[in-house]
This record gives sequence, C-alpha cells and structure tokens, in this order.
Amino acid sequence: MVGKSPVSSQGKITLDKALLKRLGVKPGMIAYQWIVNGRLEILFSDPPEQKSQAGVFYREGAPPGPMTGEELEQAVMEAVAEKWRLLEQEGR
Repeated sequence: MVGKSPVSSQGKITLDKALLKRLGVKPGMIAYQWIVNGRLEILFSDPPEQKSQAGVFYREGAPPGPMTGEELEQAVMEAVAEKWRLLEQEGR
C-alpha cells in the first residue's frame, strides 16, 4: 500500500488515512521519527500516562534526581525502539 501527500510550506505532511488505520494509529498517539540509511522511519506509540512515572527510567550509575526533558525524551525513544525491536523479533 502506498500513500502520498504534498509537503506544506511549513514542512508538514498528512499521512494517508488507510495507512494509519492499517497500523492501528489512533488520535493522541506519539509519532517518533528518525532517519535510517537515508530513509525516514516513524514509530507510533501510545501517549504517556498522566500519572507519575518516577523511577521508570532508573539509570544505573546516574546521579539521583529528576531527568531533564532532553534526557527523558531520549529514554522514551530508546524504550520505544527496544519495544519495536522485540515485537519484530516475535514476528508481530
């Protein structure tokens, strides 16, 4: 299945609705994007829960205290990528 859309003057694109439905993407999900071997990859993840996630991203040897926003974003991206790799290994 192939979808196509124009790029707006602000650099925005709209993804094909049928592709999103096939992937199970729902409103509110987070779209993580990165480039691998010259290709754009997008990974959709459920939105973060609103309750406290204190301790979820414990880092061995890291100083105690809250993470910066940048550190938290990096930890989330790593966790999502790891989950994606595990799902691929399981053949999902």
